Amino acid sequence: MSLNFAIIGCGRIAKRHAEQMIKHGNLAAVCDIIPAKANELALQYNAKACYSIDELLETEDLDLLAVCTPNGLHASHSIKALETNVNVLCEKPLCISVEDGKRMIKAAEKAGKKLLVVKQNRYNPPVAFLKELIESRKLGKVYSFQINCFWNRPEAYYTDWKGSKDLDGGTLFTQFSHFIDLLYWLLGDVALVKAVSKNFAHQFIEFEDTGIVAMEMKNGAIGSLNYTVNSFEKNMEGSFSVFAEKGTVKIGGQYLNELEYCQVAGIKKPDLPTGNPANGYGFYQGSMSNHDKVYENLVLALADEKHAFASAEDGLKTVEIIRKIYNS
Repeated sequence: MSLNFAIIGCGRIAKRHAEQMIKHGNLAAVCDIIPAKANELALQYNAKACYSIDELLETEDLDLLAVCTPNGLHASHSIKALETNVNVLCEKPLCISVEDGKRMIKAAEKAGKKLLVVKQNRYNPPVAFLKELIESRKLGKVYSFQINCFWNRPEAYYTDWKGSKDLDGGTLFTQFSHFIDLLYWLLGDVALVKAVSKNFAHQFIEFEDTGIVAMEMKNGAIGSLNYTVNSFEKNMEGSFSVFAEKGTVKIGGQYLNELEYCQVAGIKKPDLPTGNPANGYGFYQGSMSNHDKVYENLVLALADEKHAFASAEDGLKTVEIIRKIYNS
């Protein structure tokens, strides 16, 4: 299935999309309000360079638009594409407002088009292993969990839109929404939340740099989320631990990329495949780079309604949980 792709937002993550798009079709057009960024990416992939979304959506026969713009623009850009009968793959987070998420889903339904979300950490080998343990009931009843997100984001990271409430949304949206997605994907919805947060070392941003969250899930499990972007000089840990009736599992490393502990009744700790490296951005690193798996599954999902892929509803649930944390 050869597809005609486009990208809006030609920042760092757009390059990950472009690399995969050309494996499955044609990158027809790219767009950025900064002409130099659009021109650079367009030249590299022999694509049309556009400087507004209206100009971009005039490109003929587009199958899918990857939305890689600032968080606060995801809703407007996605809705405009859907209204032009173009499928959308939106980078995380889906949006930063619950109401915007609902409008996005309504626009997709009205257009009869797909609105999908990038949730690449679901493809990390240890995460997939834990998902199988939970779904097959091999862990039995889950009692509790602990999520640790200890990263470093220096002042130099917060350029342009990063750090603003309107376009960034908060540390949980930009840095750690993948962890919230995995919480929902693995353990279901959140019932109760109590949180405290502070900004210790990033007075130049408009929200927290550290938080502690206590949660009770709708299935009865309780747990905590501890996060910060104040880990000294480099990322320290991204981990998800589950304590259950028949086993204890910890996914760790810096990016949920290592099976650090596995004590499960009747199961020997497996030798899992090595995951992809983290997204490298010079002086800092992001989440695991699984955009190859994202696009392999995207193509299947566009062709087959039943193929599993992170939906807009999943993306909205992440937004709802983050908003519940911030509102608490």
